[in-house]
Amino acid sequence: MSSTPPSAAPSAPSPMLRVLVGLAAAVVVLVGLSWAREIVGPLALAAVIVIICHPLQGLLRRRGWPMWTATTAVILLAYVILTTMALLLWFAGTQFARLVVDYLAQLRATVDGIEQWLADMGWDGRAADTVASFLEPSRLLGVATSVSGMVVGVAIGLFFVLAYVIFMAADAARYNRLRTVFGASVDGTLARVRTFTVGTRRYYIVNAIFGAIVAVIDGIALAAIGVPAPVVWAILAFVTNFIPNIGFVLGLIPPAVLALVVGGWPLFLAVIAIYSVVNVVLQVLVQPKFVADAVSLSLTLSFFSVIFWTFVIGPLGAILSIPLTLLVRALILEADPDARVLRWLSGDRDAAPVREPEEAPSGDDAAHTDDGPPTESSDSAGDPSD
Repeated sequence: MSSTPPSAAPSAPSPMLRVLVGLAAAVVVLVGLSWAREIVGPLALAAVIVIICHPLQGLLRRRGWPMWTATTAVILLAYVILTTMALLLWFAGTQFARLVVDYLAQLRATVDGIEQWLADMGWDGRAADTVASFLEPSRLLGVATSVSGMVVGVAIGLFFVLAYVIFMAADAARYNRLRTVFGASVDGTLARVRTFTVGTRRYYIVNAIFGAIVAVIDGIALAAIGVPAPVVWAILAFVTNFIPNIGFVLGLIPPAVLALVVGGWPLFLAVIAIYSVVNVVLQVLVQPKFVADAVSLSLTLSFFSVIFWTFVIGPLGAILSIPLTLLVRALILEADPDARVLRWLSGDRDAAPVREPEEAPSGDDAAHTDDGPPTESSDSAGDPSD
């Protein structure tokens, strides 16, 4: 009597195959997001605004307010923030475009002068044209249009905020019973959600504070040296402060170009000196420490996320790059216990399995030497209402 050998268990896919499948799935998702960017961008903006405003609901509820009034207060606060943002962007964009038109003759003369100067310095004619093309009025008008064009995304976000907050309030009681229904098995998920929301909220609070300080100082300094429309450039400095790493450069270029047109090289260099002192001290030396404590993202990943999310969902992606990156890390890396190395490389200090060495700290490492060994609840540190 012959016995049939047991069938062999199917072999697990190779690591390389899993990586390729994951990359293929990521490409499909990103193409879909890019295709629907007109909806995805405002929806993400609405979600971020609700995350920022949501602690107001808990505060009012603890003081005895009914759910509907607390939710209405959240909606009103979100609308105030979005309306203010839309008005600031609209004002900055329209005034920028008006300035380009008003100074059109001087701008063209400046472009011609730069081309001639580069040619006298021995630059090839094509290279001189390429450098001067960055000051062409059509290009500057395109920048102004892109700034004011973000108002459309903000306006669409107003609708999503209303719907999102109402639905969130309706489901709040059900979500609050999540741990009661599923027990401790959902503690990891709740900790990741809490870490994401708290990090997002603190990131924008820190950037808003530093952005306001930078905007006021820049605006006063530009007015003092005679650069036209200092209020516009102060608003631009505030908005670009929410763009990691390259926001300083984006906020510097327009006022510097205008200074070159109206005051020549001395005023141009004065604007660069002011921005370099103010913005480098606050945005490069001081602010990154607070941002790192809030979100725990490496500088390389922060810089890459700006370029990546701008490419995927457009201009709003630059402002939303950090929360979107935090969301991806929470969904993919923090849910995988085997991804601790990738989490640590992304800047998440809680992913380190042991205390990092304390000897000879320098630079950024000095800020990490106080990290203790992570625990199961380390990701949930912090009050969501902070």
